[in-house]
Amino acid sequence: MASQSMTKTVSLNFTQRMTLAMASLLLGVFLVYGAGLANSAALHDTAHDSRHAYGFPCH
Repeated sequence: MASQSMTKTVSLNFTQRMTLAMASLLLGVFLVYGAGLANSAALHDTAHDSRHAYGFPCH
């Protein structure tokens, strides 16, 4: 039996694309810098180890 795949595309206008891009950027900045500079030792250590695992220099 042959398998079939279906793809659905969604068209976004410029404003929707920019809103999504900005939300993604803000989330990324928070994850990298917000968690990395957090006061919680466990949260900071997790972010610190993750940055090193991905090769992102932090010090």
